[in-house]
Amino acid sequence: MTASILSSCRSSADKTSILAEGEKIPVKIAPVRSHENESSITATGLVTTENDAKYSFKIGGVIDRVYLNEGQYFKKGQLLASLKVTEIEAQLSQANLGYEKEKRDYTRTLNLYYDSVATLEQVQNAKTSLDIAQKNIEAISFNKKYAYIYANVDGFVTKKIANEGEVVSGGMPVLAINETSSTNAWDLKLGVTDKEWSVIQRGDKASVTLDAFPDRIFPGEIFRKSQAADQASGSYQVEVKINLSDIKPAIGMFGKATISVGSKTILPAIPYDAVVEADGNNAFVFVPVGSSGVKRVPIVIESFNNKEVIVKSGLENISAIVVSNSAFLNEKSTITIIK
Repeated sequence: MTASILSSCRSSADKTSILAEGEKIPVKIAPVRSHENESSITATGLVTTENDAKYSFKIGGVIDRVYLNEGQYFKKGQLLASLKVTEIEAQLSQANLGYEKEKRDYTRTLNLYYDSVATLEQVQNAKTSLDIAQKNIEAISFNKKYAYIYANVDGFVTKKIANEGEVVSGGMPVLAINETSSTNAWDLKLGVTDKEWSVIQRGDKASVTLDAFPDRIFPGEIFRKSQAADQASGSYQVEVKINLSDIKPAIGMFGKATISVGSKTILPAIPYDAVVEADGNNAFVFVPVGSSGVKRVPIVIESFNNKEVIVKSGLENISAIVVSNSAFLNEKSTITIIK
C-alpha cells in the first residue's frame, strides 16, 4: 500500500526537472514530528445489556394475561403477566375451611382436657393439626402472590415465549427480558485472542462505533472479562459498557470497539512522501547530511494514519528528512535543498 502511495506522488514533471538539473538533485526537507502513540486493540462484537432474564410463574396454570409485547419497555414493579387464579383461590378457600375446622377441634379437645376427659397427647395432636392448617394457608397465599409476574428492574421484552390461554408449568419461561436500569446499561460483547485478553484490563477506555449509527462515536469502558474461552469460537469475551446517551439500539446490533491499552509513548512521525522501498513494516528514508549530502537510513514502521507514517525505530536523534525526489537519491547523490 505504501509503495503505491509513494509512486503516485511522483509525476513525470518531477523526473524531467531532475534530469535537467544534472548532478545536483533538488529536494525538500521536513522536520521529524513527535506523535503521541497509544497502544490499542480493535475488536468486534454484538450489542446487548449487562443482564438478561427469563421471567416465569412459580406455579403452573392457565395464562390469563400477558400485558406486553416484544420490544416494549417497562418500569420496575410493573405487572407483566398473570395466571387465572380460579384454581388457587379454591385451594385457598379450602385451606381456610380446614383451618377453621382444626381450630374448632383444638378448642373442643382443650375443653375436654380441662374436664379431665381428653388426654394431654390428644390436646397436643389437635394443636399440631391446627398449626399445619395455618402453614398450609401461608403456603397457598405465597403461591398466589407468584401467580403474577412483576418487573424487578426497568427493561424491555426481547421475546414473548408464551401467550394468553396457554397452560404452563411452574418455572416455564413466559417472557425473556433485558435490563435497562440506567443510560449506560448497554454493552458490547467482544471476542478477543488470549494475548489481547491478557493485556486488556477492567477500566480501560474504548471508542465504540455501531454500524446502525455510522456517524457517531460512543465512549465506553471495559467492565467485565470472562475467565474461560467461549466453547464455540475459542475466543475470550470482554464486555464494554457503552454510554449511548439518547440512542436506543436493538439487541444484536454489530459494533466495533477500539480499546486503549498500556501507556502512551512518543514516536517520530513523517510524511508518506519520505518513505522509499517499503516492504511490510520495513522501509528506508533519506536524511540530509551537511549542506549537500544525504544518508540512507532504514526504519521500522509502527502504524499509519490519514496523514503520516508513525515510525517505531530508526529515526533516533534525527530532526529532518528528505520528502521529495527520494526515489532518485543514493548516498553518493548531491542535493540542493529547495523550499
